[in-house]
Amino acid sequence: MSIDLRVLREADFDSWYALLDRAFGGVPEPAEERALWKGLIEYERSLAAWDEKEIVGSAGAFSFRMTVPGGARVPTAGVTMVSVAATHRRRGVLRSMMRRQLDDIRALGEPLAALVASEPDIYGRFGYGSAGRALAAEIDTARVRLRMPPGADEPRLSFADPRTSLTRCEDLYSRLVGGRPGLLSRAPGWEELGLLDPESERGGASPLQCVLAEREGELAGYARYSVKPEWDAAGPKGVVRLRSLEALDPAAHAALWRFLFDLDLTSTLSVHSRPLDDPLTHLVSDPRRCGLRTRDVLYLRIVDLPAALAARTYQVPLDTVLEVEDAFCPWNTGRWRLRGDSGGAVCERTEDEPRLALTARELGAAYLGEGPLTALAAAGLVRELVPGSLAPVSLAFGSQTAPWLPHGF
Repeated sequence: MSIDLRVLREADFDSWYALLDRAFGGVPEPAEERALWKGLIEYERSLAAWDEKEIVGSAGAFSFRMTVPGGARVPTAGVTMVSVAATHRRRGVLRSMMRRQLDDIRALGEPLAALVASEPDIYGRFGYGSAGRALAAEIDTARVRLRMPPGADEPRLSFADPRTSLTRCEDLYSRLVGGRPGLLSRAPGWEELGLLDPESERGGASPLQCVLAEREGELAGYARYSVKPEWDAAGPKGVVRLRSLEALDPAAHAALWRFLFDLDLTSTLSVHSRPLDDPLTHLVSDPRRCGLRTRDVLYLRIVDLPAALAARTYQVPLDTVLEVEDAFCPWNTGRWRLRGDSGGAVCERTEDEPRLALTARELGAAYLGEGPLTALAAAGLVRELVPGSLAPVSLAFGSQTAPWLPHGF
């Protein structure tokens, strides 16, 4: 079979997107959601795999800048909309698209590629490592109390229309981007993702609502949420569904959570995605009644190894040699001397003897600071070639702030 890979033309978008709809269950997306993605898509970075006159594969990428440890915002390809027609599985279509895409990403000078995997098993063979998890919760707000920090009564809370408050909320988010690995600098248009609220997908919940926390007229935080009313013989037991919550300081952060806990006629707060180190876990009186759980979200691929390792900082000084294997992007294979500290880093090829050996997949998993190299070594995926080398390098790769990707793409 001859598969022809071509850059997507706007005229072929509907056929290309119909393939995605079918691959993800066959239920068409709401018109407003489809229109949003059509406006955000970068056609020059989107691929269509053709079998004669039929599109049988899709893959795209968005141009992002992702925060890495140390605060730098590194050019990152946001891999998206990947699918292969069920009629064309096991014929090399996905591999050919991944090959073309990573070559293109390298040519564009982007050191990193990131994705949110619908099926994690797919992407490991292309060098993507699990680099960031998210915290979810189902909190029994009728029985869980909050321990409030000093100043939590100071912010003034008020309802706001999600649309008219969008610019202020997006400005606040942009102030936070440099402080957490994994956050994305959002280009114009991406703020609309936070307002996407098709009625057909509410599942009986209210339209999207927004509350602001202000201090002397300045925005200190916001929360977007919806409420699903529910009743039984004992009375109301509604569910608050949190969409997003951002705050500049502990007082505003706690005040917004208290607001969500105290909403009338509700007894459950459903939280879909928060950072693993969210302060909420230290404010609740009973973590066991919060239904806390984690899930893998962010997968990262090192595309340009020396550029990627030099772009971030390191918790403690290190000077080490890594032996890296990268079967899918062979330009990363070899020995690399990495020297760095909290002020910066340099990574260069070397002939010196290696101290650690690992693959690009494990390097991607550890890059943002969540997956310690020591844990990967305990799983047999990182090898310590020189005794005593592992622990200090693992510490250096860590991050005081957990990586987090707050939304998909």
